[in-house]
Amino acid sequence: MGQNNIARRIQVQGIVQGVGFRPFVYEQALKNHLTGWVRNSSSGVEIEVNGSPDGIEKLISALSNHLPPLARVDSLQVTEIQPEFFPDFQIFSSQPQPGEYIPISPDIAICADCQKELFNPKDRRYRYPFINCTNCGPRFTIIEDIPYDRPFTTMKGFPLCPQCTAEYKNPRDRRFHAQPIACPVCGPQLNFIAGGEEKAAGEEALQLTRKWIRQGKIIAVKGLGGYHLACDARNEAAVAAMRNRKKRSDKPFALMAFDLASIKAACEVSEAEEELLLSRQKPVVLLNQKPANGIAPSVAPGLDTLGIMLPYTPLHLLLLEPEAGYPDLLVMTSGNMSDEPIAYIDEDGIKRLQPIADAVLNHNRPIHMRVDDSVVREERGKIYPIRRARGYAPDAVTLSQDVPQVLATGALLKNTFCLTRDKYAFISHHIGDLENYETYRSFKEGVAHYQNLFRITPERVVCDLHPDYLSTRYALEFSQEHQLPVLQVQHHHAHLASVIAENHLPVDEQVIGLCFDGTGYGTDGKIWGGEVLVGNCHGYQRYAHLAYQPLPGGDAAIHHPARIALAYLWNEKIDWDEHTSLVDSSLCSADRSILLAQLQNSINTPQTSSMGRLFDAVSALAGICAETSYEAQAAILLEVAANPAATGRYPLPLKAGVWEIEPLLQGIIADLYQNDSKAEIAGKFHNSIALAAIEVCEAARSQSGCSAAALSGGVWQNRLLLRKTVSGLESKGFTVLTHHQVPSNDGGLSLGQAWIAANAEFTGK
Repeated sequence: MGQNNIARRIQVQGIVQGVGFRPFVYEQALKNHLTGWVRNSSSGVEIEVNGSPDGIEKLISALSNHLPPLARVDSLQVTEIQPEFFPDFQIFSSQPQPGEYIPISPDIAICADCQKELFNPKDRRYRYPFINCTNCGPRFTIIEDIPYDRPFTTMKGFPLCPQCTAEYKNPRDRRFHAQPIACPVCGPQLNFIAGGEEKAAGEEALQLTRKWIRQGKIIAVKGLGGYHLACDARNEAAVAAMRNRKKRSDKPFALMAFDLASIKAACEVSEAEEELLLSRQKPVVLLNQKPANGIAPSVAPGLDTLGIMLPYTPLHLLLLEPEAGYPDLLVMTSGNMSDEPIAYIDEDGIKRLQPIADAVLNHNRPIHMRVDDSVVREERGKIYPIRRARGYAPDAVTLSQDVPQVLATGALLKNTFCLTRDKYAFISHHIGDLENYETYRSFKEGVAHYQNLFRITPERVVCDLHPDYLSTRYALEFSQEHQLPVLQVQHHHAHLASVIAENHLPVDEQVIGLCFDGTGYGTDGKIWGGEVLVGNCHGYQRYAHLAYQPLPGGDAAIHHPARIALAYLWNEKIDWDEHTSLVDSSLCSADRSILLAQLQNSINTPQTSSMGRLFDAVSALAGICAETSYEAQAAILLEVAANPAATGRYPLPLKAGVWEIEPLLQGIIADLYQNDSKAEIAGKFHNSIALAAIEVCEAARSQSGCSAAALSGGVWQNRLLLRKTVSGLESKGFTVLTHHQVPSNDGGLSLGQAWIAANAEFTGK
């Protein structure tokens, strides 16, 4: 040991396991002539090094500035220790520590190195569908417990062959301690099942799948986090058959393409969108369609966008490999019946998908946690999440301060839950709509798994104000079982807190929240959704909202925009008979009579201030969408129809904190009688909402002094409205806060709930 040698103990937290971090430290130690050791622990990575001050400084610098591709350092602590004699530098075995935890890497798309090997005839993993390395492959979907070592994953049932063992143990190999490491000799295998029998295995199973897809058949494909349903995206008969069997009337299907060239032939792709497509998460990206692109009309009925992703597993690459006569784009939609969670367990999946798929391309690598595909959009060069799942979850949102351990159970629709610890908010993958037993069971399994993985024992519980949400009932039962305080948070306050939390605003700073969505239980027992709040995580003032309107049928009304339109006309004393030709003729006189009686006698007609329902009503009134088969369809089609260059607006006066909609409806009716186009009417309506939002923010600023406007809620997935509002607010000097880590819809709500509860002072139940 040199005379001037020193020693340091280094503790690293972050995403530092299963991402090549220890081999990286090993290489840096050898490069800088250091001795000592590195090992995984339950809380991260521990390092002890002896050597020259310069060498140790270079190692510490590398840990901060030159990390492996998937690693992320959140905390690096260096402690001076007494030098010890170590003959060399070694990688020690993991050391579990009770109660400690680490952030876990999400599942990562196949890397360039593995993709080259996949298609290299000289490589021993040539055309092996489960090729992976330290820089890519399954993570979260196969992890059963921490530390992230093979015995705690679903790969424990595949003993390594001698060649894989040698790679696994070699610190200078790209597959050193790559826990899912496998090869054709010792790893998982494919098989093809049709009619309840195995018809082929291995490469033959893959080729039979491709043959059946070419013939127009539907195949269930077991992927990374569950099953997909695949067919030729240009074959209208195949896509229509899938839609019919899946019981999914109009909701768009996601697509997958082998490469960017195929995507660019079908859609417009900006530089920022290309970056999202090529990112290591490989999400579904919403892109504008090119005209006459040959995509089957049934893929996305009535829409001007397509959701497309690139292959993220070696199996997908092999499935989409270009060949003469083989489709360049496949439908790759979630393997489930409509409204059910994605299937992921072999026997259950095969049974559930049998009515839809003609055959199953299966494999024997178990999936521990089902995870659906993420859906995103580009906005101003940044990611704008629609559904946060594979590739992003369970990566934590880093908070601006340490927080207690909180369980937030989220909303009913597009559910996610959130668990917090230290400066981390672990937001779950997309669970779905908690409206059936299967999804609710998936929710409960997810909560238990996240608690175990991140060693979180909640100190408090938080949920939505709505008493009938399954997520609310779960929270109340959980709090009672564990004797914990529980907080119920108003839905739109949680939306406001969500955008505040991810933008790292000080907890006491007040902002103006434009919280526009479809449904949220209000403190007055009515349904809110067109809300302007002024507040922070501690509380809020309801500064303004849309005038209450009757909602005939309650939640069921979202499928009947024409009925909503008539209810709004009736409530605003606009005569139906006078304008009978303007609202959907499918409502016969008997239907109208029943609806009128329902409204007059207040039979199942809750009051709502929902912005989402106003979009529904206008969509029906303008003759764009009278009946829907999926959530927000009427609003989506209204945006598709809109002329973005339309000028003018409809009046939406604000009186005593209430937006009166009667002048807006009268303005639309007048334009309809003048035979204005649907495009102009839809464009003017978007202008009206954007300008009203800007004006109310100016009024709120003059009273409160707030100069930041936060936009949250599902309505802000409307790109036209978002862009008009954000640019208008910025031109008025506002700082505009939007979502870039969690969705603006209810998928981001649990983060807001957790942030409110973490900063609340309460001890009771």
